[in-house]
Amino acid sequence: MIRARKQLVLALLAGSSSLAALASGLSYPDTRKVEQVDSYHGQRIADPYRWLEDDNSAETKAWVKEQNRVTDQYLAAMPQREPVRKLYTKLFNFEKIGVPFSEGGRYFWKRNDGLQQQDVVYTATSLSDKPQVALDPNTLSKDGTVALTSLRPSPDGKLLAYGVAVGGSDWQRWQVRDLASGKDLADKIEWVKFSQASWTPDGKGFFYSRYDAPKAGEALTGANYFQKLYYHRLGTEQSADQLVMENKTEKTWGFGAEVSDDGRFVIINIWKGSGRKNGLLLLPLDKGGYQAGATARPLTMEFDAEYDPVALVGEQLYVRTDKDAPRGRLIAIDIRRPEPAAWQTVVAETGDALTGASGVAGRFLLSYLRDASTLVRVHGVDGKAQAEVPLPGVGTARGFGGKWQDGETFYSYASFSSPTEIWRFEPASGKQSLFKRAATAFPAEQYVTERHFVTSKDGTRFPVFIAHKKGLKLDGTNPTLLYGYGGFNSPMTPGYSVTAATWMQMGGVYVSAALRGGGEYGAAWHEAGTKLKKQNVFDDFIAAAEWLIANKYTQPAKLAINGGSNGGLLVGAVLNQRPELFGAAVPQVGVMDMLRYHKFTIGWAWASDYGTVDDAEQFKALQAYSPLHTIRSQRLYPPVLVTTADHDDRVVPAHSFKYTAALQAADTGSAPKLIRIETSAGHGAGKPTSKLIEERADMLAFMANAFKLQLQ
Repeated sequence: MIRARKQLVLALLAGSSSLAALASGLSYPDTRKVEQVDSYHGQRIADPYRWLEDDNSAETKAWVKEQNRVTDQYLAAMPQREPVRKLYTKLFNFEKIGVPFSEGGRYFWKRNDGLQQQDVVYTATSLSDKPQVALDPNTLSKDGTVALTSLRPSPDGKLLAYGVAVGGSDWQRWQVRDLASGKDLADKIEWVKFSQASWTPDGKGFFYSRYDAPKAGEALTGANYFQKLYYHRLGTEQSADQLVMENKTEKTWGFGAEVSDDGRFVIINIWKGSGRKNGLLLLPLDKGGYQAGATARPLTMEFDAEYDPVALVGEQLYVRTDKDAPRGRLIAIDIRRPEPAAWQTVVAETGDALTGASGVAGRFLLSYLRDASTLVRVHGVDGKAQAEVPLPGVGTARGFGGKWQDGETFYSYASFSSPTEIWRFEPASGKQSLFKRAATAFPAEQYVTERHFVTSKDGTRFPVFIAHKKGLKLDGTNPTLLYGYGGFNSPMTPGYSVTAATWMQMGGVYVSAALRGGGEYGAAWHEAGTKLKKQNVFDDFIAAAEWLIANKYTQPAKLAINGGSNGGLLVGAVLNQRPELFGAAVPQVGVMDMLRYHKFTIGWAWASDYGTVDDAEQFKALQAYSPLHTIRSQRLYPPVLVTTADHDDRVVPAHSFKYTAALQAADTGSAPKLIRIETSAGHGAGKPTSKLIEERADMLAFMANAFKLQLQ
């Protein structure tokens, strides 16, 4: 039979294979156990793999090398690996455009021509002009492991302050580029983390936040405390930077600074950990510049809710907040009388979750989530609704940035089955025009995204988005990938993903669940998946899996689960609780040791969601689901591929190291329990295209192999 066109077809593997023989005879590296026992509230708990926390030791490095050798051998033998990698590369190879923004009479945006290791920053004086390269991170390293983390043009658009990270680390080095010459100035700022730059209106310098330099050997593991806010004046050494704010007694305080659109003030945001509750202060500027010794005055310092500054108009600071409004509202704070009793509600709370707000063209653009899909409303300064941005459908819209005096804004829109579009929108007229539509090899018209609702163990309903080819047969045989996160008030909304597109072209069903702990329905929804209520997140995910099986989308042997970071914790926890429910699991860069997570880098900041072992009741909850501590021996586990990276200083690789060692040592059946450890990479942001494609293609090929499927 002659095939008229090439296509990917899923079929059952026939007969035995060398891979099956390899799987049955997998020999994992020996992992030494030590006599390490810790006491928590009178309970003694062993930690035999504590030595793997030292990723600088020769023994740990040797362990990593041996684990990668075993994993590489297994992955290389999979017949699905090369076809999946080719397909993933094909679908990834399209022009990607970021959301434009303007500064100093110039537009700036990121672009990737398809397979460039890093996105390139372009600039133009108008949208019709030929863009010029402002900054190409691909020239900063041979292998693409130096990534652009953030950028901020000067008020006149002539200079570009930008941060870069090496090898995937969260640490940033900031420099300043002269856009006319294309050369960097002598200014260099080190040890920046979790910070942006904000220029003073006079263009003479910018505000930023940093930590003290870490001790030798602890850059990737040492705890980050006592962040400080500085002002850097151009042409001076970093050692001469002026300390704007610190707190010597509150080690968890962090600082963000943003100059108001009118240039009169610096709005200082003070945060404590990963929780959204924060404080706001106002620091006056002097004729567009910063004067050392200026005194900041508090607007709200109760840390009782989230306060997101939107725009300063005259003496009114407009703020998005969940204070007395779990789903969010827009308020006005008179900066002359900032006491809460004087606050005015501009746009009241609705039944939808207010997740973002901006002030553009003398109006407010309020972004809401309705059942985890975006809708955007335009409101006047009086709070009255004027229009709704005409989005193409059920999906995710992001952007809507700009200044109060700007006449336009840009946003992106996408869904699982619709590649990204960039739109230009005029808030005053309501007119919009297409700026760019991604042209991909993915035949989007053949696929559909559905939204269904699942009932969890306690009766709570939550949405799941299911993307698949049109005409799908609900016969329980479809290979299905279920993705989840469920934490830190971060909503999981439908957006275009090459991973999802590849899986669907392989014949699979892609599912994303909006679990409690996320930000899909406001503060109460988030809190319902935190601390002592964290089990709700796992119950939701399990309920989603059971719903997919009951409704004949798939069966346990064809159901894979995946999540990263907090989502990696999710996968590890539910895998231990219900190993028989899944056919494969890929936890990526997961938080696996819930008893010690707070001891590394920024881990302490996650206590807002997890709690800590210092509290007896929270300790019991953490111990009950910690993936490292709840592995079930004498229960058959499906194939598991753990992924991490050697430069991950967000969720340190020790989490995945210890979890994998424990999983391999337990009696959980003969299915592979492997770990893929990326080198010169971090938590995920800024990962070079080549590494990203290889990792995600391996993940999908591993799932296809677990389902005994081959690609023709």
